[in-house]
Amino acid sequence: MDFIEILSESPNARKYWSVFKTRLKAEGSELATNCSQLKLKAADGKFYLTDVADTEQLLRLIQSITYPKAEPFKVWLAKVGYQRIQETQDPEKSINRFMENYLKFGYSKELINLRLKNIEVRKDLTDKWNNRDVKKAEFAILTDIITQAWSGKSVKEYKQHKDLQTENLRDNMTNLELVLNMLTEATTTGISKEKAPKTFDEIKQSYLKAAQLPVMQEMPLKPKPVIK
Repeated sequence: MDFIEILSESPNARKYWSVFKTRLKAEGSELATNCSQLKLKAADGKFYLTDVADTEQLLRLIQSITYPKAEPFKVWLAKVGYQRIQETQDPEKSINRFMENYLKFGYSKELINLRLKNIEVRKDLTDKWNNRDVKKAEFAILTDIITQAWSGKSVKEYKQHKDLQTENLRDNMTNLELVLNMLTEATTTGISKEKAPKTFDEIKQSYLKAAQLPVMQEMPLKPKPVIK
């Protein structure tokens, strides 16, 4: 694993990793066992099965590495952990950190406030779904209906439209897009309260009907039908 070679500065990273895995197992850790293997290209041009880890596994492994290069990561992990404890005790700190992070990325205060309101509206909507036992996998279907209602595109299509990969779509929306998204989600939340659909299928059908309302058809970003 490349990160073992970098952090340990060992002349034989493969041997170090082997000894490291043995020590982890002796300590009762299943981290090394849970690491997957993929065929990766080596220096000789051939492909070999290599241990790989996701971000969470890497951060946990770093905590067990005793070499100096791992120390800054350990300090950072301790700081982040402490911040999360603070935020649990005082949720306002979480909001303040949210604002600070978005400002660092160059977002305007107006857009950040809209994003916060967007999160609130979305949370209210998903709470209604949870109360009706909608499965997490079904959230994406309902979200697609809502997104298509105001934009004419599914979430996947809208991300492609904005040339996004793993980035959060809502973090890359304009003020107008966030407002239209909130308006549509608030409308569907109102429908859920009024019609009180009890199942996923009932919710889906009510949203599809709502998408046909005149106000939805007049959304400024939604493509207008071509009249021949």
